[in-house]
Amino acid sequence: MLFRSTRCAVTVKIDNTPDARPQFGLEDADVVYEEVVEGGITRLAAMFNGSAPDKVGPVRSVRKTDQSLVRPIGGVFAYSGGAPYAVASIATAPVVRIDETSAGDLMFRDRSRRAPHNLYARVDGMYGRCGPKVPPPALFAYRPRGVPPTRGAPVTAGVVGFRSGFAVTWTWDIGRRAFTRSIFGAADVSGAGTTLAPRNVVVMWARYVGGTSSGFGAEALLTGSGRLLVLTGGRRIEGTWSRPDAERPARLLDAAGAEIRITPGQTWVELPDESYPVTTQP
Repeated sequence: MLFRSTRCAVTVKIDNTPDARPQFGLEDADVVYEEVVEGGITRLAAMFNGSAPDKVGPVRSVRKTDQSLVRPIGGVFAYSGGAPYAVASIATAPVVRIDETSAGDLMFRDRSRRAPHNLYARVDGMYGRCGPKVPPPALFAYRPRGVPPTRGAPVTAGVVGFRSGFAVTWTWDIGRRAFTRSIFGAADVSGAGTTLAPRNVVVMWARYVGGTSSGFGAEALLTGSGRLLVLTGGRRIEGTWSRPDAERPARLLDAAGAEIRITPGQTWVELPDESYPVTTQP
């Protein structure tokens, strides 16, 4: 799950509200970004390359942050639609856009669920519409498989303080060598019955413009630098993310300025506003 496939990346925008549950396909993503949108709720951008699930979603609309997420990897961007300003924003990114009106049989409605939380993407078919940057570059630096981290303090849990009831708890599961995810007071379980548990959690505090409480057009500014917390291998490492160029991925740097190498496997990237609290337990 390191963006090693010779095909492109497919990024799907996914609903993250209680009505969207259970979500499908998130356990198969290489990378998942969790971003703040209007009203302070969160939405997901799941990136696929190493797997080809045939049901991912519920698919929802594009936001202005998304163009910054996909610029380094290109490929396909799948979404349900969006406000004109958000659609214009993603049109600036180097991706092939697939929305509900252009998807054909690559998206479908599950009539057993209520709209708008019932639209799903067939990612397996979307690789046939690959855009530029094939294969996509890796978004992170990784340690060799089986090599534990040598830096950072032990951690048992972390809470990312998203507002509006969307706070997320990550708990280290030593048996799975992963961080299990909880939200809305319960374990986050996929439609396939799998508790979501990535190898890494990367917290990149960002400054949002456009309003995250009640305004529209909330956008995370993801060039420049900001505070960073990395949970990997049962440890926490503090530092700084640095991204001078929007066309390249952010670098994850520890307090000494050295690049942080994370565990091979799925990574969730949390994008809280720079004012949001994040706490950990040793």
